[in-house]
Amino acid sequence: MPKMKTKSGAKKRFKLTGTGKIKRKHAYKSHILTKKETKRKHNLTKMTLVHPADEKNILSLLK
Repeated sequence: MPKMKTKSGAKKRFKLTGTGKIKRKHAYKSHILTKKETKRKHNLTKMTLVHPADEKNILSLLK
C-alpha cells in the first residue's frame, strides 16, 4: 500500500512550533482593507495558535 499524501492545502496554511502546537494566520486580511482600522489590520498580520479543539483534525491533515 502506498504512503498517504499530505494535504497540500493544510501544508501551506499551518506550521508546527517546536513544542508541537500549530500556528495559523488570521482571516479577513486579504481585501476591503480601507474600512478597517490600522490597529485591526496590524493585529491581523500576526500569527496565532490554533484552538485546542481543532488541533487533532489539523494534525491528521498534516500527517
